[in-house]
Amino acid sequence: MSSVQLAAIVIAIVAAGCDLRMRRIPNLLTFGAAATGVVYHLISGGFAGLGHSAAGWFVGALVFVVPFALRGLGGGDVKLLAALGAWIGPGDVLWLALYTGVAGGAMAVVVAVANGYLRRAFDNVWMLLCHWRVAGLRVLPELTLDGSSAPKLAYAVPILAGMVAVAWLR
Repeated sequence: MSSVQLAAIVIAIVAAGCDLRMRRIPNLLTFGAAATGVVYHLISGGFAGLGHSAAGWFVGALVFVVPFALRGLGGGDVKLLAALGAWIGPGDVLWLALYTGVAGGAMAVVVAVANGYLRRAFDNVWMLLCHWRVAGLRVLPELTLDGSSAPKLAYAVPILAGMVAVAWLR
């Protein structure tokens, strides 16, 4: 495991702890981690390192913009993925997003089962897909983070799982 991956895992651990405890990821953590990643890569790789880090930040933010715009993810999750992208770069942040999605899906099923919500969760997914088919890719207010009665996931936990997978598999 590289020092860059280790730094990213530490950031993800702190974020997961904050998300579990406070149900939010502080801006100081996400913006601080992003800035530190950019500075680290600038010092260690010059302007090429700066470009690599900035591209990682941009791709990380871009990947979660649509779920955020549809109010399915919080802003802290977007900023966390972007901050980790500033550390690991644009290619690995795409892998991170993929592994995070798999871990997030598994976590959603476990939380839904634990709360007796699984059937309703599948019904909601079906309703959302039908809504998007008819109305296009638009917010369905009763199925947003604020409008839903569904159990909430601390999404920094799947992001942490995805970061561990990136460090292990890449």
